[in-house]
Amino acid sequence: MKKKLLALLMGTLFVLAACGGGEEATDDSATASGGDAEKLYGQKCSSCHGGNLEGGVGPKLDAIGASLSKEDIEHVIANGQGAMPKGLLQGEDASTVAEWLAGKK
Repeated sequence: MKKKLLALLMGTLFVLAACGGGEEATDDSATASGGDAEKLYGQKCSSCHGGNLEGGVGPKLDAIGASLSKEDIEHVIANGQGAMPKGLLQGEDASTVAEWLAGKK
């Protein structure tokens, strides 16, 4: 039993070590503060709203601009709504994504 547990632990550590490390990103394209709306959405929103705005855990956003203004979307980002936590994006990043989503009609 101890050998199986040790093997499982070592295997898990090996997998985690393989996922981490590597070179650190030095350009803005790999960080959430890059300012590009699609990249910010991909990093902070797509896990719930889908990579193509198709929805998932969260509602679909492919035509959200038809029902909500940029200001409304920014308000939801800042304050959360339903199961969505508040403040996943802040400041200029929130404004950039809200403007991009408002154009989805």
